[in-house]
Amino acid sequence: MRHEIEGTGVPQAQLLWRKVPLDERIIFSGNLFQHQEDNKKWRNRFSLVPHNYGLVLYENKVAYERQVPPRAVINSAGYKILTSVDQYLELVGNSLPGTTSKSGSAPILKCPTQFPLILWHPSARHYYFCMMTEAEQDKWQAVLQDCIRHCNNGIPEDSKVEGPAFTDAIRMYRQSKELYGTWEMLCGNEVQILSNLVMEELGPELKAELGPRLKGKPQERQRQWIQISDAVYRMVYEQAAAQFEAVLSKLQLARPAMEAVIRTDMDQIITSKEHLASKIRAFILPKAEVCVRNHVQPYIPSILEALMVPTSQGFTEVRDVFFKEVTDINLNIINEGGIDKLGEYMEKLSQLAYHPLKMQSCYEKMEPLRLDGLQQRFDVSSTSVFKQRAQIHMREQMDNAVYTFETLLHQELGKGPTKEELCKSIQRILERVLKKYDYDSSSVRKRFFREALLQITIPFLLKKLAPTCKSELPRFQELIFEDFARFILVENTYEEVVLQTVMKDILQAVKEAAVQRKHNLYRDSMVMHNSDPNLHLLAEGTPIDWGEEYGDGGGSGGSSGNSGDPSPSVPEAATTSEKQRRAKQVVSMVHDEAGLPFEAGPELLSPASLDSVTELRGLLAQDLRAESPPPAGPLLNGAPLRESSQPVATPEASPPASPLRQLPPGKAVDLEPPKPSDQETGEQVSSPGGRPAIHTTTEDSAGVQTEF
Repeated sequence: MRHEIEGTGVPQAQLLWRKVPLDERIIFSGNLFQHQEDNKKWRNRFSLVPHNYGLVLYENKVAYERQVPPRAVINSAGYKILTSVDQYLELVGNSLPGTTSKSGSAPILKCPTQFPLILWHPSARHYYFCMMTEAEQDKWQAVLQDCIRHCNNGIPEDSKVEGPAFTDAIRMYRQSKELYGTWEMLCGNEVQILSNLVMEELGPELKAELGPRLKGKPQERQRQWIQISDAVYRMVYEQAAAQFEAVLSKLQLARPAMEAVIRTDMDQIITSKEHLASKIRAFILPKAEVCVRNHVQPYIPSILEALMVPTSQGFTEVRDVFFKEVTDINLNIINEGGIDKLGEYMEKLSQLAYHPLKMQSCYEKMEPLRLDGLQQRFDVSSTSVFKQRAQIHMREQMDNAVYTFETLLHQELGKGPTKEELCKSIQRILERVLKKYDYDSSSVRKRFFREALLQITIPFLLKKLAPTCKSELPRFQELIFEDFARFILVENTYEEVVLQTVMKDILQAVKEAAVQRKHNLYRDSMVMHNSDPNLHLLAEGTPIDWGEEYGDGGGSGGSSGNSGDPSPSVPEAATTSEKQRRAKQVVSMVHDEAGLPFEAGPELLSPASLDSVTELRGLLAQDLRAESPPPAGPLLNGAPLRESSQPVATPEASPPASPLRQLPPGKAVDLEPPKPSDQETGEQVSSPGGRPAIHTTTEDSAGVQTEF
């Protein structure tokens, strides 16, 4: 509330952001083999990832089209992807001491191909998948990593009070147990994080109590332990969910009264807090400054450099991918004659930030991030938290750039430009958006570097100062008026003072990097305020539906993959009905039913001859100066090409390959894709001989109830 009243002075972003998210999108779909634990067999599953990034597994594609409930909905927060069975067996062996399999004995898992993908969690159940080719393994790995990245970021960004209060409470609880530093399992939503916290303490106790009682061969004991751990995790989750919901409801009821008191007594509360902070500062400052000078300050430049190199490379790749995609659109307009397919191109471009394969080249730039020699010193358990945070920033900046380009282009189209004018406008808008992207990218990266440096150094300082300072904090409680005791906490104020002791060194290091123009960072003096006020007014309009306004044959361009365009002979009413029930896809790996279950999925191609930004600009300028004859194969803006020798089925002959809901005529059904259950980390049904089946009934179009 103080920030709300006083203002934070954060630089204004130049790019627009999408206020209405791209819902009802299917991020990815295709087939993959899944290992069934009940009968030890591998089954081919139809799988898709909706816009909320919960992996949904169906018995097959027909079951999906008939709206049969899925076999499983997986929330992948906290999971790791393993591409090697040996790596998985090592983790399983380490999870329960004394169960390492002897050489020559049958392992807990055998994969029928050389291309497995295993979802491993320290407490919840594991999932086993495999593919037929390395190319498919790479694609599914990118998709599943995208799911994990988004599910890990489970606390809403717009939660300005509840989110920070929750994460602070978790951190302080762990610090009370002498656990400082980053925590790899601070991922998912609040209930998942609480469950991970409980399992962190309960897991070792369970192992000590139950491990010696497990019977059988090492592989069987490992399997039993995985099942026990998963069952306990589910119990913990259910209890944590109920208690957290009760606490949250209580807090929300009390919030209006608290806000009223704060608004009334804001000046007195601030004065009281500043008085407390001054007393704490006088007490700890000498010790804190020595600690910063000897143990933190010398290492800030090396930590910053380690963060800056991969992060800046990733943001540069985002810029290049965006440039190439827009340039492809411009070339396609030149070669294919006007704006007839502009709706299709723009529909695909609008989904670029959510395309796990096209964004993979940006994300993988963060993989080399290492803090060699510094992780042990500063107790950083893993760099994954920084990698994923930077990758999320990349996706957000890509979407902001795309949305800004969409908005400006849509305004330009209102002037009715010719093909030549449109191409020149696209180039001009592209350069305008890139300038805005460079500024916002610099601001986002500098903020990310500051936050990462604080996240690394503050726990280290708190741990160093704890033996001499922590025990003295209770005596400062008497400095707080009783009426304000709910709003001013001694421990929080103490941490703020510690933060201030190192903040000036961090700010100085980031500022020097910007002054030296390292990694294309702008100086702090480069501030753009309201440089384009009319642009922000454009963003207040109705969201653009490219398929509706500029689509060819009913706006089919939003569905990517193997699906074909609707036939022009289809009546307009039928086309509208088809469009309403179609879930738009970002990318598909769905294969024809007649083919092998794991045919190689279509490759996502960009023009092979366009290797650099300079070449792209030159080619575009050349085509604008003189009309050239259309090439034999038009550029497809990165759209999938069918490499199979099988004839392409027309829309009349077969349904689109993208997973569409086949609705009974006249029956109203919610088109929202299945949402991943926060609790669900296992399959929803099982065969006889496994755990008891969950019986669910559904009613088909004939009114017949079917049991699953």
